[in-house]
Amino acid sequence: MPESEAPGVIEFLVPGDPEQNTGGYRYVRKLVEALNERGTKARVTGLPGRFPRPDDAALNALDQHLGAMPDGACVVLDGLAMGGLPEVVNKHHDRLQLLALVHHPLADETGLSEADRDWFFEAEKRALTFVKGIVTTSRPTASRLAAYDVLAAGVRVAEPGVTRVASRASPQAASAEHRVPRLLCVAHLSPRKAQHQLIEALQSLKSIPWHCLLVGSDTRNAEYGECVRQLILEADLEGRIELTGELGETELADLYQQSDLFVFPSLYEGYGMVIDEALSAGLPVISSDGGALASTGARPGVVQYSAGDVRALAARIRRWLEHPEELQHARKLAKKESRRIRSWSDTATDFMAAVTYFNGFNQRTHQHSEFASSWLVARENADQRARSRQLTESLNRWLCKHYADQEPGSRHKPLQIVDLGTGRGSNAMFLIRALPVPQAWLAIDQDAGLLREAKQRAKTLDVPFETEAVQLTPENIGQYLAPGVALVTASALIDLVSERWLLALTKAVVARKAAVLIVLSYAGHFELSPAHPDDSLLQELVNRHQHGDKGTGAALGPEASAMLQRRLVEQGYDVELAESVWKLGAGDAALTQMLMADWVQAAIEQEPDCTEKLTGWLQTRSAQLAEGHLSVSVDHIDLLALPPGEATWPT
Repeated sequence: MPESEAPGVIEFLVPGDPEQNTGGYRYVRKLVEALNERGTKARVTGLPGRFPRPDDAALNALDQHLGAMPDGACVVLDGLAMGGLPEVVNKHHDRLQLLALVHHPLADETGLSEADRDWFFEAEKRALTFVKGIVTTSRPTASRLAAYDVLAAGVRVAEPGVTRVASRASPQAASAEHRVPRLLCVAHLSPRKAQHQLIEALQSLKSIPWHCLLVGSDTRNAEYGECVRQLILEADLEGRIELTGELGETELADLYQQSDLFVFPSLYEGYGMVIDEALSAGLPVISSDGGALASTGARPGVVQYSAGDVRALAARIRRWLEHPEELQHARKLAKKESRRIRSWSDTATDFMAAVTYFNGFNQRTHQHSEFASSWLVARENADQRARSRQLTESLNRWLCKHYADQEPGSRHKPLQIVDLGTGRGSNAMFLIRALPVPQAWLAIDQDAGLLREAKQRAKTLDVPFETEAVQLTPENIGQYLAPGVALVTASALIDLVSERWLLALTKAVVARKAAVLIVLSYAGHFELSPAHPDDSLLQELVNRHQHGDKGTGAALGPEASAMLQRRLVEQGYDVELAESVWKLGAGDAALTQMLMADWVQAAIEQEPDCTEKLTGWLQTRSAQLAEGHLSVSVDHIDLLALPPGEATWPT
């Protein structure tokens, strides 16, 4: 059991021996080293017992280690250690600052039975509700957690780095004499890493020269390790495929330098650190597109194939081996890409920005509905004061005409309205009261808890109000807009989405000839009175943060409304924009305090070195707010778009 220490040490808990040489364990070790090098005390502790499907020893170990931590300690729980133990995480989450480190969800592991997959999904989903925040090692994994009812605001990404070694001459340049091309694959032997598929691919390439090294533990999954040996024997490749077992960092670095190409046949990865390591050594890569590899591996010097397609893998290898000029070109691309590979210091910077973000000033970064609801309650009055009444009146006229023009067989049927990113229903509640035509609503949000609250509120207004808990993506957004939808609406949403997401929305509404009302999109400017010397710095950093990934890719931020306007105008829509400015005074103190804390958190995430200056700004502003001497205005934009030829703007 660990000794209790004063707060300030970041504790990482992993299952088993922390020195295991897999990507996940290496990530934690290297991150801890980088944190300590920058002066942040951190350490990693291994837990005894069976994980991730825990036995009693594992349960007791996690419970005892968390129980020994001092109040307020920052504890980072590896997903393998906490995903199967939600009851233990729940027991300690009120007292400790618990963060989850998720490489990839447990249920996404290859080879699970359906029963095991369901068990892991439900257990990890519950466990994640009890942590203060989640750090993932890739953006695809962050997006994947939406299926676990995790809000985008509850996740931050700290991608892996590499340990750089001195570059050496390429094998081709080392000697003029003929040499057999050396293939390297680094991964512990397991069905998910799919070494069996690499052996099958190489079996079809016996007629050309090559030698392959499979580096990685053959004991973590001893049964599969024995299967790999047997496959090599059956393929008569024991002289050409070499199993090395685990190697130390120096030996592995030498192999990266001595090899001709790297092969990674994994069926699924949460990131794929070995690709970075290979590229950092200037080694070209053949990789599958399994899981996050589809994005993390899509770089110069890497060629990809569809995960599980053995014939495609064999074709990729054959191409490079039979056309050495193409392999040499790939090596040049890999060497160029090596200069862009992140360091572990970069990872530590991102991780500490996440810790600062989750620590917060009002602990407002929980992914739970409770916080989201309190934030939405606080802003609802300001939203309703700010939104454009002129656009509401124009929409009213269009809907009344649209209703009157219905086919005879459709008369008196309510108009179908879809609200995107509903939250607790503020936008819908306003429009239900403001629009006189019969209405039927579909409310969509990724937070099921908020949707339950919205549906309860709608009961008092006596309109059909259905809900759908889903994370909308460019691929699925059209599925939730029925062919007969009359209006698509949203509030405080499109500044958070990517260009690709917005284009998918545009395509869907145009296909249905639906009207569009998007209100309260952040416009990129806020002003506080009295002025402060650091106001401009804060606004610059907040706007930079607005363009970060909020779960759908790089967000459009303040440019969203103008882009949507352009896209709809190109499709013949009549579009009108109107300012909708928050004007916050003495009666909005709770909202103003939450808003300022949110701004500062976002700014610190962009520039951790400005933490002292920004926290000083917040302290000054909070004192002014408490004394009643502070007013705030925040610019937003409302947008109304009507289908071609149907505008009803006042003359």
